[in-house]
Amino acid sequence: MEHVNWIHNIPFFSIFLAMFCGIITPLIKNGKTAYKVHALMVLIVAIMSAILLVNVTTTGESFTFMMGHFPAPWGNELRAGPLEAMMALIFSVVMLLTTTGGQEFIFHDIVPEKQSFYFIMLNALFGSMLALAYTNDIFTAYVFIEILTIASCALIMAKGTAQAMVGTTHYLVISLLGSGTILLGISILYSITGHLLFPQMKEAIVELVATGQYTFPLLVVTGFVFIGLAIKSALFPFHSMLPGAYQAAVPTSSGVLSGLVLKSYIFLAIKLIYSVFSVDVMLQLKIIDILFVFGLAGMVMGSVYAMRETRMKRMLAYSSVAQIGYIYMGIGMSTRIAMVAACFHILAHAVTKSMLFLCCGQMVQDSGGKEQIYYLRGAARRNPLAGIGFTVGALSMVGVPLFVGFISKLYFATASVYSPGKMAAVLIVLGISMILNAMYFLPSVIAIWTPVKTEGEEQTRVSVSPAFGVCIILFVLINIALGVYYRPFIEVIERGIILLQ
Repeated sequence: MEHVNWIHNIPFFSIFLAMFCGIITPLIKNGKTAYKVHALMVLIVAIMSAILLVNVTTTGESFTFMMGHFPAPWGNELRAGPLEAMMALIFSVVMLLTTTGGQEFIFHDIVPEKQSFYFIMLNALFGSMLALAYTNDIFTAYVFIEILTIASCALIMAKGTAQAMVGTTHYLVISLLGSGTILLGISILYSITGHLLFPQMKEAIVELVATGQYTFPLLVVTGFVFIGLAIKSALFPFHSMLPGAYQAAVPTSSGVLSGLVLKSYIFLAIKLIYSVFSVDVMLQLKIIDILFVFGLAGMVMGSVYAMRETRMKRMLAYSSVAQIGYIYMGIGMSTRIAMVAACFHILAHAVTKSMLFLCCGQMVQDSGGKEQIYYLRGAARRNPLAGIGFTVGALSMVGVPLFVGFISKLYFATASVYSPGKMAAVLIVLGISMILNAMYFLPSVIAIWTPVKTEGEEQTRVSVSPAFGVCIILFVLINIALGVYYRPFIEVIERGIILLQ
């Protein structure tokens, strides 16, 4: 009997465990118990992802796992390599820290009767992100895109306020537009290739391009798929759903949605570029150049909108639009080092923006629920830990050395040298964007550390839960660690991209 490598079961079991916890959570009536089940599940997945990452990095290879043992063209497969394992690990760590550090927001803002339902959706969302990271067939990808959309909307509307309903409706309408576009693309793509698995689809597409068949339909298909993913990931100008949704949602939900959910769509797009369409085809069809232009526009316009905001949550939402632009700019340069920079920025933004939303939520709560930056003056003095976390996150987003955000921006600048035709545009827009980032993040940092006029208010200190304190400290340490000891992560990402091709 052939030896079965249990490591190969980790991707499937990780997804299965997350979805299984979502199934059993309705049986749990207590919200805190449901949280414990969720946290234990994410911790187990994080440990398994770390084991998988060490294994595939050591062996230097990737593998596929066939679900149900149905062969091509209709089979369902998962693929795991260094890049997928790293993304799964980062998703798990950030999810665990965000939900653990933000659990007080969940239990305070959501009525007890709905808290267990919140964790049902959180488990489904986590399982969907893992599936998008590991999938090797486009049918599985679309199924979990829809589950992820539904779960995301549920997290936004969890507070049940009128503002949350409006934000959810806006988010749902835009997301469904992206889903419909992706579905159209997948349907046409299947009709002209006859396959659902990534490797077989890639072979068919390469042959079609070589023979000159279905040139226009292939252009339409590629445009549908990537425009759909751009809409889902809130690439400018498809970003209008974010500010209202993030402002209305529980801070924990905002951290998860901004730090993780948007990145899962982008990571799927990167996998499709390498595993299905190939970089050469994307360049030939000019789709990748369109993503590059939208990325540059997002970097600038996201920051411009953020500068105009007076409410901190909305400012962070527009900041996410700018950071999404960075990633698509890297994808648009289409070189390996640019893709490495884009993938590293996914990690950088995940560990930074989730921390920013948690700290923002804590400071808003400490300030009587007022979200305007003016009324958050002195919030960092009342809650120094939240202030430090926000400051570190802001400096990282600006690109200050020693923090993870600086490394990704440095690699974007380096990557531009290998794209001579795009170098000037990248360096100019990168410089402008970093200046604009500083122009809205640094005043916010100054405001939260500015003493208030009333001495009594200035001296008041608020207590934070130990879970929040520990998670913010860990977020800060991870941010600095990735900013200083970044080379192993860069090497793993580069190796993973090579194996994807």
